[in-house]
Amino acid sequence: MESGIFTKCAFVTGGSRGIGKGIALVLAEQGYDIAITYATAVDEAMDTKTSVEAFGRRCFVYQANLEKADVPEAVTKQAIADLRRLDVLVNNAGQTKHNSLFTTEVDLMDFVNGLDFRAPILCAKQAALHMRENGIRGSIINITSTRAFRSYPEDALYGAAKAGLTRATESMATELAPHGIRMNCVAPGATRVRGDGSDEDLHSGFAPKIPLGRYGTPRENGYAVAWLCSEQAGYITGTTLKIDGGLILPGMPEDASPEAGYGWGRMKYPRQPAAKPNQEP
Repeated sequence: MESGIFTKCAFVTGGSRGIGKGIALVLAEQGYDIAITYATAVDEAMDTKTSVEAFGRRCFVYQANLEKADVPEAVTKQAIADLRRLDVLVNNAGQTKHNSLFTTEVDLMDFVNGLDFRAPILCAKQAALHMRENGIRGSIINITSTRAFRSYPEDALYGAAKAGLTRATESMATELAPHGIRMNCVAPGATRVRGDGSDEDLHSGFAPKIPLGRYGTPRENGYAVAWLCSEQAGYITGTTLKIDGGLILPGMPEDASPEAGYGWGRMKYPRQPAAKPNQEP
């Protein structure tokens, strides 16, 4: 990514709280000016702005209902105009929606598709046009989910949207590569976004079922995004980096109850020590 004499600039959708806020703060800490969107959490958005500015960086905040067809491109253009250049776009805004096939409504399908699939592509369109026209070897990161890779009941819409975005990223990455623009995905899983971040909080719930034994944090996702945007990852495009503590490696649903067992491929009973030479097994 080229920065030259310019201040690096990043646009993070859904940057008011949770993973988006963690990404915005890590990027600000690393020298980026920031623009963010929020849907309803204006107080949290202003708190993020204050935190970004505490690093000596500029921060622009926009209210945006990104599920609406005309909003993603318009707000991306506004962010570019205010920042005056764009080096990084992080498509983080999204909303989990559970649906039963028996009660699925068209309005819900349209909302999930609009917010979790269409909006990132339209934001990426404007970011890529700006980067190409200005010779910026930029980076676009789509925040997907480990649910793009593991199926759950009543997750056909959200899971499919994230899986579709993951696949779309691969195609867009091949198209953008000749322009020096990289596009990748970060797929969070089991991230604590509403707790107090204490050690006890991160080890609660089904955390014992996660191979690393705890939930992840928004800042850890931010570090992953910052690395993918850096020159250290300059030869990486079209890939997905899972930030989940090994959550989906076992291939079993999360269940915190002791009787559910581990499910992480561990042996139920301790392995017997190997027989010594010349000793009966």
